[in-house]
Amino acid sequence: MPGYELIGAEEQAEIDDIFKHGGVLFRHSFDHLRQDRWKVRDFEREFAKSVGMPHALAVTSGTAALRVALAVLDIKPGDEVITQSFTFVATVEAIIEAGAIPVCAEIDGTLNMDPESLKSLITPKTKAVIAVHMLGTPARLFEIDDICRKNNLTLIEDAAWGCGGSLDGRPLGTWGQMGTYSFDFAKTMTTGEGGMIVFQNENDYKFAAAWHDHGHENNPSVPRWEDTRASSGFNFRMNELQGAVGLAQLKKLSHVVTMQRKNRDSMWSAIQNLRGIIPREVPAGSHETADALIFSVADNATALKCRGALLAEGLSTKILPEAVTWHFAGTWTHMPQLVARHGGDLGKAFGPSRARLERAVSLPVVVKMDETVPARLHTALSKVLN
Repeated sequence: MPGYELIGAEEQAEIDDIFKHGGVLFRHSFDHLRQDRWKVRDFEREFAKSVGMPHALAVTSGTAALRVALAVLDIKPGDEVITQSFTFVATVEAIIEAGAIPVCAEIDGTLNMDPESLKSLITPKTKAVIAVHMLGTPARLFEIDDICRKNNLTLIEDAAWGCGGSLDGRPLGTWGQMGTYSFDFAKTMTTGEGGMIVFQNENDYKFAAAWHDHGHENNPSVPRWEDTRASSGFNFRMNELQGAVGLAQLKKLSHVVTMQRKNRDSMWSAIQNLRGIIPREVPAGSHETADALIFSVADNATALKCRGALLAEGLSTKILPEAVTWHFAGTWTHMPQLVARHGGDLGKAFGPSRARLERAVSLPVVVKMDETVPARLHTALSKVLN
């Protein structure tokens, strides 16, 4: 959380630049009007450069980014895609929309994909793996990437919460064949809605760029209305207003992550010595985006008491323990493909993950933190944990 705290004159200037030079809001064509202003193209180029990847494609949301990435894989009926049981509902929705069967691995102490669970779920039907960096902490990418390579599986990173983070000095989203990002209003950088995909492979990029644009190949030798196409697709194009905001926000991303890490550390220093508090595990070499501060307590009853004490102090929690139903596959009984793949009763699925999540408390981290927050956290949690 969140780039929206810093929206200001820089974003306004980028938007004004569009209207001062033709006012073209569509990312393609209208060359005679736009006076060489190409905000989405510029955003894609600068984002790719920032993470050291050769290709980037801007889309309408993080969910769209996942769907477009999966379109590259030529999913066939019966193919399975493995992700993790703790993620946002969009990860599994994208798998279903791509025509694949969603499979969810257990999580470990990082609250991300457990590599051992991943290994146990691979079958001849497995097509790809989507590893998610939940709330800004890297998944165990060394192990997950190794498993994917040994089993000839495509690794996609869902870095919706990982934008600006890294593992072993390598940006999150750049470990897999493709990486996806979200720019919704509560992410480290925002375009209101929006997303990005980065690609290692030029052919993947070209297919995705066409697929997200109704199949348009944007062949420079013909006008757009006579454009060539090799496949059908859909419309997930980002518009120029979003691209303009993204350009300004990208320049602030490093500051956002720096401040979130600083404020997270200040919050943790205030509460780390309380009785029975256990920090979330973090892989060695992680540079977290620090979207949230997560710790575990003895049981679910204690976690709920912590939330109540925080609310009484005018503070809040984030996803855990109160909003887990949108982020835990064990509650997604409205997805028949998921239910069937996991035995027909999600209430009996993902037991280890459920146990971890029920004991977890997540505290939101912001850029402009009130200096009284650490002391108030200590006051609130002391009433429960001491």
